Amino acid sequence: MTLIRRQAAPVERDHDRAPRGTAKRPRRRANALRVGALAVLLLCLAGCSPNDTFTRMGFPNPITTQGAITLSLWQGSWIAGLLVGAVVWGMILWAVIFHRKRGDKLPPQVRYNMPIEILYTVVPFVLIAVLFYYTAKDENTIDAIPANPQVVVDVVGFQWTWQFSYAVNGHPSGVTTDGYMWNPQLSDSQNENLLPLLEIPENETIEFNLTSTDVIHSFWVPEFLFKRDVVPGHPNHFSITATTTGTYIGHCSELCGLYHSRMLFTVKVVTPAQFKTWIAQQQAIQKTASGSTQ
Repeated sequence: MTLIRRQAAPVERDHDRAPRGTAKRPRRRANALRVGALAVLLLCLAGCSPNDTFTRMGFPNPITTQGAITLSLWQGSWIAGLLVGAVVWGMILWAVIFHRKRGDKLPPQVRYNMPIEILYTVVPFVLIAVLFYYTAKDENTIDAIPANPQVVVDVVGFQWTWQFSYAVNGHPSGVTTDGYMWNPQLSDSQNENLLPLLEIPENETIEFNLTSTDVIHSFWVPEFLFKRDVVPGHPNHFSITATTTGTYIGHCSELCGLYHSRMLFTVKVVTPAQFKTWIAQQQAIQKTASGSTQ
């Protein structure tokens, strides 16, 4: 009997077999790098124009020196948050792409990694410390009251309108302006003439002293990027330097009763020369009015 021997097929060993997905790894890695580069490019483009609508993140364009500081702090917080988010998203995508499941075998299990634990404890602490430092520094700058403001405005809030009294260069001017609350039955131009008028000069330090005769109000001009409560029996103060001329609308931002939403006032930022002329005109008008009543 003749025995026929069959040659056994060669056994394919693990080290002879190419790892699954090896050919696709470079392509995935290149795609991940492209996505990361695009994200960095978008962040750079977002910071190109610090005063446009997109980079102000919903804030109005500031018209005061203090408002510009507030906007800068807001933008810095957003940039820090986006950078942290980009790192976290990048690490998640990296783990999903390069450490996905490739078989039933479990990867090496690690219970403790002291360097990583120190890293994710120290980094958040540093981030919070940096944000706290810049927030405290900017708050101190915004809350600072100059020793000799060029204009002082005493603001009185009451249901549901405002009164403004002016002192110029340390001397009371005798000028007081007031008006009526917003009337929805009138046109915008008619209401503008009836609302209380706050007129201030550009590029001069203005101090505001806030008081209330009845309930809590809040003095708010959106373009100042700032508001402060007007509390009965507790005077509040703040100072600004206006940098842009124009006409704006001020609000009460503390719910103070039935007609809270109508408690508006007009803000006019003018040149110093125009402000001097306006003060002189108001003094003449009020002097004539006081003389006619005697």
